[in-house]
Amino acid sequence: MNTNVTANKYVNEWIAEMVELVKPSDIVLIDGTEAQAEALRKEACSTGEMIKLNETELPNCYLHRTAINDVARVENRTFICTSKKEDAGNINNWMDPKECYAKLSKLYDGSYKGKTMYVIPYSMSVVGSDFAKYGIELTDSIYVVLNMLIMTRVGLNVLEALGDSADFIKGLHARADIDEENRYICHFPEDNTIWSVNSGYGGNVLLGKKCFALRIASYLGRKEGWMAEHMLILGIESPDGEVKYISAAFPSACGKTNLAMLIPPEIYKSKGYKTWCVGDDIAWLRVGKDGRLWAVNPENGFFGVAPGTNVNSNPNALATAMRDTIFTNVCHNLDNNTVWWEGLDKNPPKNALNWKGEVWDYTKYDKADKVNTSGAHPNSRFTAMAANCPCLSDKFNDPAGVPISAIVFGGRRAKTAPLVYQSFNWQHGTFVGSIMASETTAAAAGAVGVVRRDPMAMRPFVGYDMGDYWAHWLKMGKVAANAPKIFHVNWFRTDDEGNFIWPGFGDNMRVLMWILARCEDKVGATETAIGYVPNPDDIDITGLDISRDTLVELLSVDKALWLEDCAGIEDFYKQVGDRVPAELYDELAALKDRLSK
Repeated sequence: MNTNVTANKYVNEWIAEMVELVKPSDIVLIDGTEAQAEALRKEACSTGEMIKLNETELPNCYLHRTAINDVARVENRTFICTSKKEDAGNINNWMDPKECYAKLSKLYDGSYKGKTMYVIPYSMSVVGSDFAKYGIELTDSIYVVLNMLIMTRVGLNVLEALGDSADFIKGLHARADIDEENRYICHFPEDNTIWSVNSGYGGNVLLGKKCFALRIASYLGRKEGWMAEHMLILGIESPDGEVKYISAAFPSACGKTNLAMLIPPEIYKSKGYKTWCVGDDIAWLRVGKDGRLWAVNPENGFFGVAPGTNVNSNPNALATAMRDTIFTNVCHNLDNNTVWWEGLDKNPPKNALNWKGEVWDYTKYDKADKVNTSGAHPNSRFTAMAANCPCLSDKFNDPAGVPISAIVFGGRRAKTAPLVYQSFNWQHGTFVGSIMASETTAAAAGAVGVVRRDPMAMRPFVGYDMGDYWAHWLKMGKVAANAPKIFHVNWFRTDDEGNFIWPGFGDNMRVLMWILARCEDKVGATETAIGYVPNPDDIDITGLDISRDTLVELLSVDKALWLEDCAGIEDFYKQVGDRVPAELYDELAALKDRLSK
């Protein structure tokens, strides 16, 4: 078997080594052409790995079902493998690299017997740009190949750009037995290597996504002086045609994709404002010659959560997914060979198969047991091409990226955090990001109101010690002479009955407009113990069903609640360990002091 698929000896040597381990019957190099992709789609349909959907309603769309035990990212099976345990930190699972290679090699041994090894050369960001990083993923799954073709830039030009360099991320994936007891997603940042075994679910096997673009890239960014962040990138165009860019980090279930594809409310649309999506999930940021932070979205597609996506919540995401899309674990409507999911509309199909492929009875749906009674799995997905997004920014493929005016952190807090506040400076902003938190909202996630700290929305994704990660943030603020201003938002304040007070969705643009005005020193603010809070009259609530008094309430800061929160912050810092920068403890002490006055 010829393992020399490229002219690069490092690539060929590594492939030969992996071939010896997994023992495929054939090797196919993925070249990025439509002809090869179409042949693979047909093959996947012939084996039942994928189902071709209604060509008229959903052109070039397919349905795939993962194993019932393999439907989400597995944080407890995800490891950072560094030679020193302390370099992985206390928040990550750690395994000794030698031990991990030995353990996983047994699982990989012969796992490709009778199967094809697909060699996927891919680029994160535009090939040849200063931001670009190259990877090669080996997989035994056509589903993975077709998803990677959507999510990354795949092609022979990646190998040309790599040349004879050894600087690429080596990714090995094997479905093996889909055995959840032996499922591992392991990162070896010191070796530029990712190994994933016994999973077929996108978040665990599309190795360009969280594995490379965040865990490995965050490690590289610290080493090389840039940042890999779990952030959307949004452009807001004013009527005069000037576009300002915001990057924002939210934990899951806090409306990230909705904000990334926001549609301006009538009050702004009628004046000629437009919004543009650069990215919905990941941002790589570098300091430009002008001292500003410039960001790119290193991905090429969207791996979005289907349930809840509809014409009202996110019309742009829905439109994007209506062609050239792979749907995973959604409901299959047999009457018209289309797909459905909870929250799409109020017309569940009468003749359908659920996400497990079983005959589904929509009348038996029980919100308390979604996994077993819903048509689509709660974490079902669509993998869609960014090029099909109606609001995609014309800077999406710009190798220079876009300049960031503001960084926005967010969480889901019922009472603590106000609608929006601004940090005093970069160091304080890093502190604000480090204490980011969300409260659990449903009984399914355990007790309601439990605070989960998710600093910078990167808790599961930092490829090294969290304290060192915060130190890197502090350092970047010193390197960037014209760093963005840092803000925090909370769309989820509730009244005493537990109802959300702020309308959210497109109306969140009203808050973003205040943020941009602050970046240009066009509006004042009130200094509080936690940061700068808007003067109520500076947030336009024209046409909203909320009063000025309600807005005042949304912007209020409850000092007693914040003092209570400080204890939780201190506990979390102790959990992170002794590498928490002294500057952040200084910020915590200063916050307590201001709250006590």
